[in-house]
Amino acid sequence: MTNNQIGAFFDFDETLLDTESSKLGIRYLWERRLVSRSFILKALVAGRLYRHHLITDKRTARILLKLYRNRHLEEFQAGAEGFYREILKPRLAPNILAKAISHRKKGHTLVLISGSIRYMLEPVARDLGFEHLLCTDLEEGPDGLLTGRPKGPLCLDGTKRQLAEELSRKTGIDLARSYAYGNHQADLPLMESVGYPNAVEPTRPLRKIALARKWPILSYR
Repeated sequence: MTNNQIGAFFDFDETLLDTESSKLGIRYLWERRLVSRSFILKALVAGRLYRHHLITDKRTARILLKLYRNRHLEEFQAGAEGFYREILKPRLAPNILAKAISHRKKGHTLVLISGSIRYMLEPVARDLGFEHLLCTDLEEGPDGLLTGRPKGPLCLDGTKRQLAEELSRKTGIDLARSYAYGNHQADLPLMESVGYPNAVEPTRPLRKIALARKWPILSYR
C-alpha cells in the first residue's frame, strides 16, 4: 500500500474557504455588471433561508444556478483565474490549507470535492496541487447557451459519497485509510465513507455528531 492510495478529500465552501464562494462570486459579478439586482435579491433570500435550515442545499444551489441561464460559459471562464487570485485565494482558511499542504507532502492524493461550479474551482485545484476535482458542472443547450441547470447531479449530499467511491474504484484510493474535511451535515455521507473524518467550523448539527463520534473539530485559524 503506497501513500498515494490515501486520499484527502476537501470540501471547499466554508471548509477550505472561510466563507461561501457564491456570496463572493455574486458580488464580483455585480461589480462587473454581469448579474441583475433581482437575482441578487433572490440569492440573498435563498442564502438566509439555507443558513436557517429552512431550505435544502440542493434547492439553494438550483436557485443560484439560474444566474447562468441563457449565458455563454466563456463569459465566466474568462474571469475565473482573476477571481481566484484576487478574491478567493486571500480567503483560504490558513489551518485547513496547512492540512492540504501536509497531505500533499506525505504523498497523499488530494481531492477537491464541492457543490460549486467547475470553472470557478479549476484555478483553485491547479494552484493548490489537487489531483482530482469532483464538483458541479453546468448544462449547455443545443444552441451553446447555458440552461441554468446542472449537467448531471449536483455534487452535494450522497452524491459526494458516490463520486468518492467511484474515484476510489478507478484510482485505488483506500477510503478506509483516507481523510475528509467538511463543515456541514450535508458532508456527512462523504465523511462517513472515510476512516478519518474532520469537521471544520461545523454547523450545529454536524458539531453534535462530531462530538458524539469523537471526530476532530478544526478551526480556520
